[in-house]
Amino acid sequence: MSGPMTESAAVAEPFLRVSGLARYFDVSPPLLNRLLERRERLWLRAVDGVEFSIRSGETFALVGESGCGKSTVARLIVGLYKPTRGRIEVDGVDLAMVRGRAAEKPLRRRVQMIFQDPYASLNPRWRVRDIIAEPIRTHRLRAGETQVRARVDELLEQVKLAPADGGKYPHEFSGGQRQRISIARALATEPEFLVCDEPTSALDVSVQAQILNLMKELQRRLGLTLLFISHNLAVVSYMADRVGVMYLGRLVEVADVATLFTAPGHPYTRMLLDTIPDLSMSGHARQPVGGEVPNPIEPPPGCAFHPRCPFADARCRSERPEPHLQGSTLVACHGIEERRLPEALRPAPIRAIPEE
Repeated sequence: MSGPMTESAAVAEPFLRVSGLARYFDVSPPLLNRLLERRERLWLRAVDGVEFSIRSGETFALVGESGCGKSTVARLIVGLYKPTRGRIEVDGVDLAMVRGRAAEKPLRRRVQMIFQDPYASLNPRWRVRDIIAEPIRTHRLRAGETQVRARVDELLEQVKLAPADGGKYPHEFSGGQRQRISIARALATEPEFLVCDEPTSALDVSVQAQILNLMKELQRRLGLTLLFISHNLAVVSYMADRVGVMYLGRLVEVADVATLFTAPGHPYTRMLLDTIPDLSMSGHARQPVGGEVPNPIEPPPGCAFHPRCPFADARCRSERPEPHLQGSTLVACHGIEERRLPEALRPAPIRAIPEE
């Protein structure tokens, strides 16, 4: 069975639906150089036809090596980049059809982003109270400064900081505390959907656990829907309900978290899981990902993973695989479709993120 890389059995309309999403960046030399050297324009295909959906209240994770396009997807969804092609629908509304800042404002308020680097995402010249209050004032969510200040104090307490911290500057806080401030700012517009772009990768491991537990608690309390971007599979196993595995701008596998970590389908997913330390000393044979990600400006023909895949054949080298349903998992792999790959026997990894 073939079809788009989306959840086929969704009972209700998803909160977010991404269809055929692509973003190409022009990396060509200057026009004069191209004319003199008789060269065509060069396009970097950061995202090349991604499709998935996220149900309300769900956490959907995107994983993959650096440069696979997962952060570009995040920026497309929140409007920092414009798609080259494809559709992004939020609660049934196509964002491309929403024109003008006045029309965009209510929709954008429902979708907020938490960035990777808490040191770079906060204005160092502003006090924390003003950083968190800015979106409240912009969207006119409270009437008068007294109510704005009360809301800021409430948000600081939600992320387990003190109201008195509002009078300080970002440089007076640790990395974990700064990320809490970033979360408070994202929650200031009372959003329904948070895009989390590797929100803990710049933090120490012990602080990561605190931030992740805080995010799960806020999700339960506020009914949030999350798109969680990460390259840390232990973090993903703890946070996500479903996972999409990206490679060179495309999704190669989409599965619920239990299935992905116990019975991965795509060879790339299996090799990613083999990078997790085997703390149980099971003796399971490992085959970590070898080689390097191909150049996205000149991707290989056929399956983009075939230069690194131990199971690639002539069809893999010439024909790009389309996603097909394998049980409850969507996989884009000729080997899986033809049933010529060995069964995945990998046990579930130990979840490395402790509960508080």
